[in-house]
Amino acid sequence: MSTLDETTPVNDPYEDGPVAPSPSYAHRQNIIAALVPLAIGVIAAVLSSGLGVGTLADPGPGLWPLVVSVAMVVIAAVQVLRSRPTGDEEKFTGEACIVAVAVVSLIGFALLFERVGFEVPTVALLVLWLKGLGRESWRITIVLSLAATAAIYLLFITALGVSLPHIVAF
Repeated sequence: MSTLDETTPVNDPYEDGPVAPSPSYAHRQNIIAALVPLAIGVIAAVLSSGLGVGTLADPGPGLWPLVVSVAMVVIAAVQVLRSRPTGDEEKFTGEACIVAVAVVSLIGFALLFERVGFEVPTVALLVLWLKGLGRESWRITIVLSLAATAAIYLLFITALGVSLPHIVAF
């Protein structure tokens, strides 16, 4: 039976950082990472063209979203074509679920925004992100969620006169 002393090496699985994936896994991962914004760009381009593009002299509400969407598609397409393992890739872990929750919560925010107003969805989104995803204390979560929502209200509705759907009227 041997005992460990300071000269005995201990194998720490996390000593060298995350385990690098195989080159084929990394290649697939890079292609998927480029296809997601490409698909979002295509969807956004179709939706923005439905808003009415207009002309350069008389732009419609869909012109700039269409320009940004097309740029997004072009950049993502270049990334798909250039995707190759770089050695910086890491395997997906359970931490990737945080990104999925954030995306789904933004979709929920967008759906509730028009129906309920911006105050309740904004506070709910910030509570989810600060407490649920960021693991902040309840005190910080509540203070920041309410303060940020109030700041948005004061900036956009009161100061700038932006017509946001809201339930609180001051």
